[in-house]
Amino acid sequence: MERASPNPSPEPRLTVVVPVRNEAGNIASLVAEIEAACAGLAPFEVIYVDDGSTDATPERLAEARAARPWLRVLRHAASAGQSAAVRSGVAAARAPVVATLDGDGQNDPVFIPALVAALEEAGPAAALAQGQRTGRRDGRFKMLQSRIANGVRGRILRDATRDTGCGLKVFRRAVYLRLPYFDALHRFMPALVAREGYGVVHRDVIDRPRFTGASNYGLFDRLWVGLLDLAGVWWLIRRKRPTPAVAEVGAGAAPVEAGERPC
Repeated sequence: MERASPNPSPEPRLTVVVPVRNEAGNIASLVAEIEAACAGLAPFEVIYVDDGSTDATPERLAEARAARPWLRVLRHAASAGQSAAVRSGVAAARAPVVATLDGDGQNDPVFIPALVAALEEAGPAAALAQGQRTGRRDGRFKMLQSRIANGVRGRILRDATRDTGCGLKVFRRAVYLRLPYFDALHRFMPALVAREGYGVVHRDVIDRPRFTGASNYGLFDRLWVGLLDLAGVWWLIRRKRPTPAVAEVGAGAAPVEAGERPC
């Protein structure tokens, strides 16, 4: 029987969001790695978002939660995709800074502290620390897809990012929640964060093979649909207008927060 977990720390410094679908064999080892990597960033919380898994992922997550009060689990009743899973996790996060990584083990959590440090060093003018993979362990065909997609995206959006597909990201939650939401948002975050007027910093991270299982994504997901998304992001950037500074008129009135920036 699963033990009831006590309430986690009221003010975590960092939330780690991990989207998963049918990754039962990767849960235990990755949770342990995240725990070790983030020990120096305490208090932290980890939110796994189960995107409608049909394998033993829910059972493995329940086992992992039993002794970890900082581990939270959300579940989609049906699969809605990686971007939806990330958004669900970020919306539920209680920390002002969020880290994301893929749930298959290819993203090594050991790089999370370096990305957090990079964002903190850049100051409030920056909102995203983007990991960029080196030593890719994917097959040649998958790497070719990624190289083509990154090349086309970089030439059109000019986002100064070599590898937007890397799941290792650290960003400011408030800025993320202002971004226009759509499927594959996570692949265009540098350009969209820059659209909001914030800086992006980059750090190299070492890629590794997934622990077990097979990728949930194929050529159609990565290339053809990506071209439509690219056109949409280009349009959003072209249509961006300056956000006006707002102040209430009257003696002693304080500046008014402009609220969500227009798309």
